[in-house]
Amino acid sequence: MRILSGIQTTGNLHLGNYLGAIKQWVAMQDQGECLFFLADLHSLTGNITPTERTATTLEMAATLLAAGIDDRSILFNQARVPEHSELCWILQGTARMGWLNRMTQWKDKAGKNRDGAPVGLFTYPVLQAADILVYQATHVPVGEDQKQHLELTRDIAEKFNADAGIDLFPLPEPLISKAAPRIMSLRDGLAKMSKSDPSDLSRINLIDSDDTIVSKIKKAKSDADVLPGDVDGLEGRPEAKNLVTIYAALADVTPAEVVAQFGGQGFGQFKPALADLAVAKLAPIRERLTKLLDDRAAVAGALEKGAEKARALAAPTLRAAQQAIGLQV
Repeated sequence: MRILSGIQTTGNLHLGNYLGAIKQWVAMQDQGECLFFLADLHSLTGNITPTERTATTLEMAATLLAAGIDDRSILFNQARVPEHSELCWILQGTARMGWLNRMTQWKDKAGKNRDGAPVGLFTYPVLQAADILVYQATHVPVGEDQKQHLELTRDIAEKFNADAGIDLFPLPEPLISKAAPRIMSLRDGLAKMSKSDPSDLSRINLIDSDDTIVSKIKKAKSDADVLPGDVDGLEGRPEAKNLVTIYAALADVTPAEVVAQFGGQGFGQFKPALADLAVAKLAPIRERLTKLLDDRAAVAGALEKGAEKARALAAPTLRAAQQAIGLQV
């Protein structure tokens, strides 16, 4: 079982990133061989300066290390492994325009200005496919919004294998953790927690101080009713449901267990308990992160060490793909 996943290098990771992805990655290290990468090549389609890209790549690597990604995994950034780009170009001969035109994220991100959008925004699902297939990954952690991209990866792998008459690429399976919650904004229970939200009160950043965490939870939007005794009572109460979901994810219990414990209590009692729990879980991560950011050269060294291991895994696959289509003389 070889698990692969990547994260955009846009910086400022928050509680939603941690509970929805990173915490799951840490647990996956005991399930199989894991590769986690910083998707700095994918960030080229966004409006990020070179200085920002370098800084956020190191900061996000430090965050993953602080959260518990360790020597059980291979951690690296894409740009250090040129096999990603080389296989991507090969697979662009396999992928079809019609397939990419159907990608909903392309339509959403390009909007009405498709003629002005960068080519990479249209073709980046092919790079995603290369990210996965170059390591012959068997499983990919995905959220609902990424299922279509994994299906495209499978289509590309299947067509390449058939066209080349070689069984090179396995068809990767989605790895969807039932424990991975969808964390919503602290200001709007119907909107996903996001670093792009203009209000910093909408999210808990992993670098927030204890006092800031407590303050944000205290100010989090809730409602006037007490917590119900069962989870069905959370329906139609998005902010209440979100706060219960956060507590459950941090405590490694189910939402049903949370409402069984706090049912009948108001948010004046529940929020302090949630704040204490959040501080207890996040403070150690912040402390490790602060130390890592004080030694960025060590973080860069960890990425290079991971990239060396990643290149060793990727090179034979790229070579086999080149041979299959006549690029190796």
